[in-house]
Amino acid sequence: MTTSMGCLALLCFVSPLLLAGAVHGHPWGGLFPQFYDHSCPKAREIVKSIVAQAVAKETRMAASLVRLHFHDCFVKGCDASVLLDNSSSIVSEKGSNPNRNSLRGFEVVDQIKAALEAACPGTVSCADILALAARDSTVLVSAIINSPSQPQKQNKSCIHIISKREINMIYDYSLGKNNCPWHNDSSKPSILQVGGPYWDVPLGRRDSLGASIQGSNNDIPAPNNTLPTIITKFKRQGLNVVDVVALSGGHTIGMSRCTSFRQRLYNQTGNGMADSTLDVSFAAQLRQGCPRSGGDNNLFPLDFVTSSKFDNFYYKNILAGKGLLSSDEVLLTKSAETAALVKAYAADVNLFFQHFAQSMVNMGNISPLTGSQGEIRNNCRRLNNNH
Repeated sequence: MTTSMGCLALLCFVSPLLLAGAVHGHPWGGLFPQFYDHSCPKAREIVKSIVAQAVAKETRMAASLVRLHFHDCFVKGCDASVLLDNSSSIVSEKGSNPNRNSLRGFEVVDQIKAALEAACPGTVSCADILALAARDSTVLVSAIINSPSQPQKQNKSCIHIISKREINMIYDYSLGKNNCPWHNDSSKPSILQVGGPYWDVPLGRRDSLGASIQGSNNDIPAPNNTLPTIITKFKRQGLNVVDVVALSGGHTIGMSRCTSFRQRLYNQTGNGMADSTLDVSFAAQLRQGCPRSGGDNNLFPLDFVTSSKFDNFYYKNILAGKGLLSSDEVLLTKSAETAALVKAYAADVNLFFQHFAQSMVNMGNISPLTGSQGEIRNNCRRLNNNH
């Protein structure tokens, strides 16, 4: 008992146990987590390993991979249309207003795809890569390992993952296989902190044969959208208000550009005044790096308190008037229903983790191509008939 209590004292924001049973009973549209167990048994391990390397190299990549999955699913469903480059037959979604000079992580997807093609040619879809990479990013971000063979400095901007064994330690703890990852034996590696929630990813999606830049421009919720518009965009995808607030919590990690929130600082309602719901001192701090003109691509953390940790400070910031985007703050100020969820998630990180995981499964089930629909791309950037 003493050991387990000591473990709890040392762990911060530990992901809750979310096993397959937590999502059973919900329709997956013909998708299921064991889809590749026989055709490509190492698929999930390959994705996990490459995501771990990418996030260890750059913490921000975790948020980028989650966002890539989101921007894919909201346009034509979760079909990897967002990954297609321009060609004679394709106008890429990468050039849309929400994605241009903003969406990233494509090279990580390329690396995953190349490894999967080497292991299991023509088997694992790019759409499933995006779904798995988003989950793995959530689990691995802010996971810190203490290795006796290679002591690590505590660095908020870096994730320390030393080996495949240590990556598996994180997943074992998230799945409840280890009661406590803190070892008394100093010769063994130990987990100091685990990242976000784990969920089983339903698999079996296939890849699209086209893209829709119009859909990308119109269907993805924007930072300046009103709350009714955001809710409407979610409902068009079969998602509800809980999904709106829970998935917005993905902003607990990652960065946003000055251009996405500048109007809140200088001219929110067209009267030349700052957004009245924005904390005055926080607004003054933001203005130092986000001027009235210029600096469009200057980056700011979406969660200014714990930008590299998957936790519930995003909601706590909103309650303090320090949500960065207008689409963040309206969750509190424009609806009693969404405000109640913001307050609930700010008070209970485990509730947030549970709802976020379920909402990610819900989002991943938006209009998947299955069976003989679409194709399994050999290269995620182009259709198989485009060489």
